[in-house]
Formats: sequence, C-alpha cells, structure tokens
Amino acid sequence: MKAKPRKPVRRGSSAPSTLVARYARRIEEAAGRVYEVADVTPLLAAPKMSARLGNRLLLKREDLQPVHSFKLRGAFNKIAGLTPDAQARGVICASAGNHAQGVALAGKTLGIPAWIVMPRTTPSIKVDAVRALGGKAILHGDAYDDAQAHASQLAAERGMTLIHPYDDADVIAGQGTVAREILEQLDDLDIPQLDAIFVCTGGGGLLAGIAAWIKHASPRTKVISVEPEDSDCMAAALDAGRRVKLPQVGLFADGVAVKQAGKETFRVCQQLVDGWMRVSIDEICAAIRDVFHEQRAVPEPAGALAVAGAKKWVIENGVSGKTLCAIVSGANVNFDRLRHIAERAELGDEAEGLLAVTIPEQPGSFRKFLRQLGRRVITEFNYRYSSEAAAHVFAGIKLADGHAERESIVNNLRDHGFAVVDMSGNEMAKMHVRFMVGGRVPGLADERVYRFEFPERPGALVDFLNAVGGRWNISLFHYRNHGAAYGRVLCGLQVPARERAELKRSLDALGYPYWEETGNPAYELFLGAE
Repeated sequence: MKAKPRKPVRRGSSAPSTLVARYARRIEEAAGRVYEVADVTPLLAAPKMSARLGNRLLLKREDLQPVHSFKLRGAFNKIAGLTPDAQARGVICASAGNHAQGVALAGKTLGIPAWIVMPRTTPSIKVDAVRALGGKAILHGDAYDDAQAHASQLAAERGMTLIHPYDDADVIAGQGTVAREILEQLDDLDIPQLDAIFVCTGGGGLLAGIAAWIKHASPRTKVISVEPEDSDCMAAALDAGRRVKLPQVGLFADGVAVKQAGKETFRVCQQLVDGWMRVSIDEICAAIRDVFHEQRAVPEPAGALAVAGAKKWVIENGVSGKTLCAIVSGANVNFDRLRHIAERAELGDEAEGLLAVTIPEQPGSFRKFLRQLGRRVITEFNYRYSSEAAAHVFAGIKLADGHAERESIVNNLRDHGFAVVDMSGNEMAKMHVRFMVGGRVPGLADERVYRFEFPERPGALVDFLNAVGGRWNISLFHYRNHGAAYGRVLCGLQVPARERAELKRSLDALGYPYWEETGNPAYELFLGAE
C-alpha cells in the first residue's frame, strides 16, 4: 500500500505554523532536560540497504538508549517538568514495555517514587528490568486495559501523577528531540537535505514530536508514518479524518499495539504528517533481518517498522537518489521470538517461496519434479504419500528475484504437468501446515477446521474447551507459541451441517479472533479427510 498523502490544510490557515512554533519551543525546552538520562544516539549509514534500494538510507539508532528505546525521552521530560510537590507525591504509569522502563529510570534519576502497573502476563524479563531501575512493579490484571484502570485508580487515591505513554504535550516534546538530533547530525555528516523520515507509530507520540520539529526546521522533508497492517489506529484515523477505535489489534509488534490514537497526537499528526502506510508482519521480520545484517543489532518488531516502511515506500513509488532516514526505535525483544522472526523474514522480502505440488505416485515423478526446480536452494521440503495415484509435496524455495522468479517456477512446473498451489501468502500454510504436513485421516466425517488467536493468559484453553469441547469432538489441535501476547492455534472440529450455525454462535461468544480454513487448499491437500 502506497503512503497516503496528507490532506491539505485550508489555504490561509495559520494553524500549522502556530502549532509548529509552539511545539518547537517545547522541544527546545525538552532538549535542556532529556540528556540527563538520554544519550545522543548515532545516525548511521546503511550501505547494504542503500545499494539495494538505490537511495541513501540512514538509521537513527534509538535502540542504543540506556533502556533500549526512545521512550525515556518523553517520560523524563514530563516528569522533570512537574512541580516539586507533584514529584514528591510520585508518578505512576501502566505499561508492559518500553514506557515502563522510561518512567522507572526517570524516577530513579530524579529520586522520586515511580510505580509501574503491569499485567500479570508480562514476561519476567520486563518486570525485572523495571525493578532493576528502581521502579515499583505492581502486577495487576491479565491485559493492559486492566493495568491502566488500576493505575488510574491508584493515581487518584494517592495523588500521584499518571504519566501517559504518548498523549501528552510534554511527552510529545521529549520525543521530538530525536528529530532535533537527526538534523544536527546531518550537518555533521555534510548532508544538505533529508528527503523523507520514516517513523514507527502506535499512539503517535514519537510521530507527532518528530513531525513538529521537522516542519519547524526542515519543512521540505516528508514525514511518513509506518504501522503494522493489524495495528493501524493512526492510519485509520487519518483516513477517516477523525479518531477511531480499532475493535482489536495484532500483538506481534507489541510496542505499537494501540487501539486508538491519542487526542493530541492525532491533532498534531493530522496537520503535519505527509503520508502514512502499513506493512505486514513478514515485511517487519525482513526489516529486522536487514538491520542485523547492517549493524549486528536486533530491533524489536516495533523498532523495525520504520525500516520496513522505508523499503516499501521506495519500491512502490519508484524513488531513487534520495536521502532517507528510518528510526530504529527500540530493541526490547524477547529472545524466544527470534525463531518466528527468522522464519518469516525471507517471506517478507519475497526471498522464499512456499509451494504445494501434487505429483503422480509413480517411478521417476519425484526426480522429474526436482529437475524442474533446478539448482535452487531448498529451504524446506515435506513429502507425503496421499494415495496410490498421487503424493503431495510442500516445498520452500530460496528466491533471488522475488515474485517474478516464483511465478516463473510455478509456470514451469505447471507446463510439465504438475498441479501447483502457491502458498507464499497463505497464513495457515506459513503458521501451521508447514510444520504438520502428513495429517490426513481416512474416513473422517464432518470436519471443520479453524485458525484461532488465543490470548496468552491462564485459562484461555479452558475457556475454549468449555465453549466447544463438550459439544463437538476435537479432531485436530495444533498450537505454536512465538513469544507474543497470543498463541496461534489450528483446530479441527467434527460438526454436522445442521449444527454449524450453533458452533458459529459459540465461537463468536468466546471472543477469540478466528478464521474458518476448511476450504483452504493448505488444509485440503495436507490435512483434510480422504
């Protein structure tokens, strides 16, 4: 999806210039505070990606901050600006991630109480990090909304100041110091003009702060917002011209998993942001891999969003010879998520193709199939006998020329008599079937298969079994945990046709996101009843 342009402000309006001037003053003031805790992070060249993209790409390494995220800038600026009386009463926030560590570090530096309310499901590594910084970690509820409600209650009861992660002018100004640094560093590098800057976006605090400073000091530079396709609250708001609340958000890029953009951040971004775009999980994973290849650093998924956006923007707009900057915003990634990231990275750049191929079950056909693939690198290969007449193959193939090469391989196989289904964009195939090929069951009746996203909290499976397990037989169940806040589940249920409407009502009432995959070719070829 191409970055959508900003809707023009009415001619003669002074609102943008007034807004920019006001925030420029705030950002200058913030620059006098934030470096008590924040580092001036490097602006580094990315020569490998630059050569591949035909543009000069620079990476702003905010993942190198003391808490491995830009978030400490806004948190410290807000807390340092409180009155002595407010500081003495302490500060509190709700967060399971980078904002939590920023508030904790600010409290430690200023010598004031800092309480962090975190869901009970928060990984211990993040709870320990908050405590190591001197923050008081309070575990409450199973989700962020529970923690936020409890933090608000405690703030009211104890007179503490609630520090919002993004929807606050002082927080926005603190994040805006990132852009101030970038423009100063361009001068040091003798780079006369920055053509575009790409910013990861959740609630919009970083985006608003950067847009305000850029439009103050370098108005020709385009500011482009980048969000995941499944957590795009700011893009949805900018498309609609008003704030909207998403019914649910994906949690792979948990640092930007926000249902609604902030009121103040939307007001700023609607006037100052030049474009906005969405990227897929696979594209995010590919960007993480690219940063690793360039810098030997591993950003978290939200931290690599801007890199993914810059790559996609260049390709979709046919841009060349420009100077671009992407903010690597954080590196607080759980180690156990790296396996999933590595699996999906090749698909993000279309560097791997996944094909399901039916071959005749006769001597020589297997060799003929391999001959058509040539001397390409095979990343995955699953062969399963299906019947006396045919067998099914699930193959991963490394590609040098992305979509064009994959299309050529598919056409060549079909020309030689093989039935081929391209699974490269098939979520069920990528998440489940590639790991469980060979599960066909003779004579299985009335099977329906569904893909679910289970919340990673105690009792989630029990809730599911209570909803459906007592009524319908579970014929297939496959679960994979990727270190995210939800688990991926594939489940088969034996449901007679007359009862399918009742099943749908039960699943809808359960509230877990789900998709029926009974007609998915990945299921029919490799798992379905014979």
